[in-house]
Amino acid sequence: MSSDNAARNGASPAEPADESVWDVVVVGAGPAGASAAYAAACAGRRVLLLEKAELPRYKTCGGGIIGPTRDALPPGFELPLRERVHAVTFSLNGRLTRTRRSKQALFGLINRPEFDAGLVEAAKDAGAQVRTGTAVARVEQHGPSVPDRRTVAVVLSDGETVLARAVVGADGSASRIGAHVGVKLDQVDLGLEAEIPVPPTVAEDWSGRVLIDWGPLPGSYGWVFPKGDTLTVGVISARGEGAGTKRYLEDFIARLGLAGFEPRISSGHLTRCRSDDSPLSRGRVLVCGDAAGLLEPWTREGISFALRSGRLAGEWAVRIAEAHDAVDARRQALNYAFAIKAGLGVEMGVGRRLYSVFARRPGMFHAALTGFRPAWRAFTKITRGTTTLAEIVRTHPAARRALTAFDRR
Repeated sequence: MSSDNAARNGASPAEPADESVWDVVVVGAGPAGASAAYAAACAGRRVLLLEKAELPRYKTCGGGIIGPTRDALPPGFELPLRERVHAVTFSLNGRLTRTRRSKQALFGLINRPEFDAGLVEAAKDAGAQVRTGTAVARVEQHGPSVPDRRTVAVVLSDGETVLARAVVGADGSASRIGAHVGVKLDQVDLGLEAEIPVPPTVAEDWSGRVLIDWGPLPGSYGWVFPKGDTLTVGVISARGEGAGTKRYLEDFIARLGLAGFEPRISSGHLTRCRSDDSPLSRGRVLVCGDAAGLLEPWTREGISFALRSGRLAGEWAVRIAEAHDAVDARRQALNYAFAIKAGLGVEMGVGRRLYSVFARRPGMFHAALTGFRPAWRAFTKITRGTTTLAEIVRTHPAARRALTAFDRR
């Protein structure tokens, strides 16, 4: 092996790389995992991406692609957009309906199977190897399966063991790797969704327009996202309100005049937000995306959080793979946690405060977005990616004062 190749595989020129040990193993091939695998592979490391399903696979998700998501994609990535959104209809549990329009596109809509498969292809093109249909049972950092302190054992459900210098857990909100790390949750919500095929006349009415309905349950809302001849219709509210959430979706669909159309897919999904003190690593194992509980607490937007945290996890996993002792590995893992908290963590903190106010006073949010021009302008800037919720609160004293005032009520 040449010196260059040895360096690419995490070994010194005098120490041949062990080809039986991967530099980085990523568990889960959603946006977070694919982004992590892409980042690690771009650094020239030997990367294995494991996915329990066969691709493409369905994922319960509205599929909204906002500016931060677009900006976090691999260079040259072609978004498989089904729709460009120029108008948003807001309603308050079916009342006080108003549509606001923009000359510029606000955001795009995708189907997750196509989007996720494209991200995996980008990781493969960067050099990552991918194994689908491969479920992970657990990871081990001590014991007979682990040959040395620089190695993590990834034990598959069929008993096979894969060895790595660093592991990234991106295996969704019910993450086995998250359980290993000890992720703690602050907010758990239930999302229900239906993919409803509609005739051309109905599809035409929704073209370029989405609906956001502030719902009857505290912190709940519903959405209609058009994707060609199919409408993605869903609702979300706090876990523990299962019956009420199901009733909200049924009433929502009926109110929209869509009850006569048979859904192609009906599904449910739990979203989980981490607590402020939740760990993001354990030893040589990192977590990102849903596995780490990283998403915006108010809107529950998770794709951009998955891409951004996945990229950081991939970059820091490379550094952990290069660490020659536990102290250095721990230092790199803490640097990863700092990078997450300094960026996504700040956005989550603002989102958590907004969610608290929204759960108590959804009518105030509806009135602001439909009747207060600065609020609408802020919405358009956030969706286009020219600012964030955290940036608005930081740079606009009036917004900061208003949020603080409502925090105290």
